[in-house]
Amino acid sequence: MSGAPKVASVKVEHVTVSFPVYGWQKSIRQEFASRVGGLMRREGRKHNRVTIQALDGVSLDIRHGDRVGIVGPNGAGKSTLLRVIAGVYEPIAGRVVIEGRISPLFTTSPGLAFEDTGYENIITCGLFLGMTREEITRKIPDIAMFSELGEYLSLPVRTYSTGMLSRLGFAIATAIDPEILLLDEGIGAGDARFAERAKKRIDALVERANILVLVSHSDALIRSMCNRALLMQSGRIALSGDVEDVIEAYRTLNEQPDQRPSASVAGLSVGE
Repeated sequence: MSGAPKVASVKVEHVTVSFPVYGWQKSIRQEFASRVGGLMRREGRKHNRVTIQALDGVSLDIRHGDRVGIVGPNGAGKSTLLRVIAGVYEPIAGRVVIEGRISPLFTTSPGLAFEDTGYENIITCGLFLGMTREEITRKIPDIAMFSELGEYLSLPVRTYSTGMLSRLGFAIATAIDPEILLLDEGIGAGDARFAERAKKRIDALVERANILVLVSHSDALIRSMCNRALLMQSGRIALSGDVEDVIEAYRTLNEQPDQRPSASVAGLSVGE
């Protein structure tokens, strides 16, 4: 007797994430404090350590069938939230409860080994993405056809051009059958000739997912892929709801530059 079908879900409960930064000069700390507005704390007897609070008590409930777009200014905590859901970052408070297999697609070159052949990389990268060997074997013909690499797949990838590497990585990364798909700013696919086929493949990937969580600055991408949206600001969810309402609120925020925290000081990216 078969069990009930698995229902994917993501529950984020009062999650806080902080990153310590050591050895900053006082002037830089002061400048950064003025930009991130309350997200930075000084710790230690001599205040020689800075802690950036990237997420501040975030709660979120994502259910089977949801396509959630996350928008917000640089430094708002969007990508940090995505990586907490993926298990890359451990919260210092709160918890994340996942039902279903997470497929974080943050790069189209997940573990490419340059001395291995294209075929060998299809196997190792597929395993890295959570596929079984049986799944990978079944998908090799599709990956080979989509990448258009032909006999080059038998050669070490160090012999590939940048465009060929991009096509191989993209073909492998989009071959997964995700339950919970995490996308950060979409993923590139090489030259313009390849772009239309790539878009169709991404659309098919999203269609196969039970849940999509997408971080993007593109209103068009959020509109085309999502049925819900979140606006993040200063490590918190400022608004959650209808896609158009959230995009309009973000547009209004963008018209108030003094209210937008910067994500970078001296080349350090924080909370983005």
